[in-house]
Amino acid sequence: MTADPAPPAVEAHGLTIGYGTTPVIEGLDLRVAPGELLALVGTNGSGKSTLLKTLVGLIEPLAGRLSVLGALPGQQPARLAYLSQFHPNAFVLPLRARDVVRMGRFANHGLLGRMGRTDEDLVDEALDRMGITALAGRPLRDLSGGQQQRTYLAQVLARRADLLVLDEPTAGVDAAGRRAYDQALDEELGRGAAVVVATHEVAEAARADRVLLLAGRVVAAGPPAEVLDADRLLETFGVGLQRLGVDLVATEHPHAHRPSDGHGPPDQRR
Repeated sequence: MTADPAPPAVEAHGLTIGYGTTPVIEGLDLRVAPGELLALVGTNGSGKSTLLKTLVGLIEPLAGRLSVLGALPGQQPARLAYLSQFHPNAFVLPLRARDVVRMGRFANHGLLGRMGRTDEDLVDEALDRMGITALAGRPLRDLSGGQQQRTYLAQVLARRADLLVLDEPTAGVDAAGRRAYDQALDEELGRGAAVVVATHEVAEAARADRVLLLAGRVVAAGPPAEVLDADRLLETFGVGLQRLGVDLVATEHPHAHRPSDGHGPPDQRR
């Protein structure tokens, strides 16, 4: 007998997202299976971050149906890891890099819960996977921007989540950090985790299983080979796509259309 397929990590039908009563994207249908990578591509204001925040339960859907890990958004915190673009409380306390990564285990035990050997092993492993073991004892505030980003990525890895929701995860990361991230992402997908990533990098989107081009609406959705073409990228944010050897290269156009949702505070207009 053939085993039933695993339920989707994310499933949406007729989903409308936005702030207050003002929609940013309407009528979105979406399905992300375990072990699948979905890339969201678009300009600032296109709805990428709004969608991610809706998936993790920070913003309520305005209409439609949304299931995340078989439940309503926000109801499975231990099974979901979220990397935001902004970390407003990062420097309130004199936290070491290791302290920040250990926070990835808090959803399993609570803020004051006791961490066990397995938790500490996962923290050590996450630090190693992002190549920052030597930085573990250093204050976060003393690290470079790229090192801080690697630390937050290690926090995500330490969660050992079933769904990773990542907003511009490679921002400010150097080449070595990017290689560590790429390898870690492949490992997470290989163990069956689903990943939804917002990115402005065409090359990163090209390695996804599916791509969603957003411009305050869904411009196109499907496999990268079908979606990442010059016409659709121009429609999305005035960027053309050319192939240079084995690499995909984006080229700006002066007549770029840059939509803006204009809703929410500036740090939400993504």
